[in-house]
Amino acid sequence: MLLPPVFPTLAKIEIVKSPAPTMPSRHIRFDWAIKRLLRNKANYVVLEGFLSELLHTNITIQTLLESESNQQTENDKSNRVDLIAETGNSEIILVEVQNNSQLDYFHRMLYGVSQLVTEYLEQGEEYGKIRKIYSVNIVYFNLGKGDDYIYRLHPEFIGINNGDALKPSPAQERKYNIKKVADIFPEYYLLKVKNFKGVAKNSLEEWIYFLKNSEIKEEFGAKGMVEAKETLRVNNLSDTERAAYNRYMDNKSYEASIRSTQEFEAQWQIEQIEQAEIRGRQQGIQQNTIAIARSCKQQGLDVETIMAITQLSREDIEAL
Repeated sequence: MLLPPVFPTLAKIEIVKSPAPTMPSRHIRFDWAIKRLLRNKANYVVLEGFLSELLHTNITIQTLLESESNQQTENDKSNRVDLIAETGNSEIILVEVQNNSQLDYFHRMLYGVSQLVTEYLEQGEEYGKIRKIYSVNIVYFNLGKGDDYIYRLHPEFIGINNGDALKPSPAQERKYNIKKVADIFPEYYLLKVKNFKGVAKNSLEEWIYFLKNSEIKEEFGAKGMVEAKETLRVNNLSDTERAAYNRYMDNKSYEASIRSTQEFEAQWQIEQIEQAEIRGRQQGIQQNTIAIARSCKQQGLDVETIMAITQLSREDIEAL
């Protein structure tokens, strides 16, 4: 009697797909944020946080003042952008981001502040109405010669003979609410972002890390960072904003390629000129050596002597 074939029972195999690795959420560049997002009053807290950490005092932004580069353009290709903020106590903070190298940028810092000094003093007003101005400059190129990533210019009047700092009189302290004469004059902050190395070790460095890498780590807790983590996420942009941001980044890539090409071509031309000069010098030396050898031969010196003098080969000398 034939028995039916026995087939092994197949166990049901369940395939569990592992979740796709989560990509770190990207954040937008700070210069684009200044141009598009941080001008919104609801987002002042982000800029206030950055400025508070940098200036080591609590900054409250009352309003943003108009400037030429505050205006949004159709192509947003400018390599610099600035923002002028008025604080709650009527001080003015100029924040400027510069991407491309500019040799006279120090002069432009001075010019920009000088403009603000006169622009916000009404004609006929007493000089005591001049406002305190902070100039915050974020540069992404090698400006000047220095290895630090934050520089501050806070002018003082120092006695040439005694070395003491000039102080305001009690009347000046009371009328203008100052502790030092330097409190009247503009202060400059220069952030050389590319000089920042490694990880953030304090709250200000968290902001510098973001400025350099366009990344806000989850553990960052500097003032304004919590709000910036959400406000500045690329994924949180509207479709229109994301498209504009992508165009902006494409422009930055194009500009970087153009700069790289120009720098390479300039270096290439320098090398070609140097090589031509070397070849010219070598050719001149060779011609001079041949002239000496020819003169020696005309004077009747033997070939071995001429070879010792000129280091030319026997064949070259006999061919003269």
